[in-house]
Amino acid sequence: MLGASLDTQDYMARLNQELDRIDQAAMKRWADTIYEAWEGGHFVYIIGNGGSGTTASHMAEDLGKSTLHESDLHDESKKRLRVLSLTDNAGWLMAVGNDLAYDQIFVQQLMNYGQPGDVLLAISGSGNSPNVLNAVDWANRHGMKTFGLTGYQGGRLKEMQQDGLHVALDDMGMVESIHLCLFHWVLNDVFARINREGRYAA
Repeated sequence: MLGASLDTQDYMARLNQELDRIDQAAMKRWADTIYEAWEGGHFVYIIGNGGSGTTASHMAEDLGKSTLHESDLHDESKKRLRVLSLTDNAGWLMAVGNDLAYDQIFVQQLMNYGQPGDVLLAISGSGNSPNVLNAVDWANRHGMKTFGLTGYQGGRLKEMQQDGLHVALDDMGMVESIHLCLFHWVLNDVFARINREGRYAA
């Protein structure tokens, strides 16, 4: 844990150093993937465990609500982004984990929901979470687009995903923080495109 050995100044300097190393082209492709799902009317499913699981919930909430202006949320004619975090259905997660296996909690949901052209955003700091890998494998074999968010060495997820963004750092807390920090740029970019604002203004 970097914060156990670094003081605040050094920790902030390291965080800035890691942010500077991020592949900005991958950030743009991440935004492209979500915007293209909105354009095509496809679903975006988000998965992860632990801190990455709550990041999946956060991302789904923001993408569901904050890709439109507050003033447009009551407008039934507005096209919405179809997004769902598969970490949030507690009953289903517990039933599958108890009756089948924990490594089935996401793929079993995809078997009900997933369609060709849909997107699976898979978050795993280690890149080796079996339940994430099972879902990515299924998505790849059923015509979905897979985009991974990884840390450390990227693990098997980095090898299996069709595309992704990698934070090459062996510190889970900072990896998770960077994933969420970069997501907020992606959210803002998708918002600007959907609403034809900022650099996307007509």
